[in-house]
Amino acid sequence: MKKLFLLLLTAFLFIGCSSDDDTIYDYIGTWSGTYEGSDKGVWNIVVDNAGKVTGTMHSDVNNENYNISGNLSTSGDLTAVVGLPSKGDFRGTLNTDKKGNGNWSNSLPTPAKSGSWKGEKK
Repeated sequence: MKKLFLLLLTAFLFIGCSSDDDTIYDYIGTWSGTYEGSDKGVWNIVVDNAGKVTGTMHSDVNNENYNISGNLSTSGDLTAVVGLPSKGDFRGTLNTDKKGNGNWSNSLPTPAKSGSWKGEKK
């Protein structure tokens, strides 16, 4: 009976510990980096345990802050909006190797601005 129990326990451990499962826990925390293009500056976001993303972009050009809010999928796909009101996008990918990159755009203030971003998990 003990052998059967140990065999079943071992089987359940291998089934429950699959490394193929994507999880949001690899991304939880503070991420930051730089952005460039028709504007440049720094950005900072926090990913919570539900995949909610909040943060800011700070423009070095006009010394203004823009809010970032959105969601992160379990595979690291970031979809967020930029600005208050939300008139732009902040999209890209965060990786389990603690690096991320993507593109941003913002139609306010005019003229519209866009570019790329990169960063890492702190």
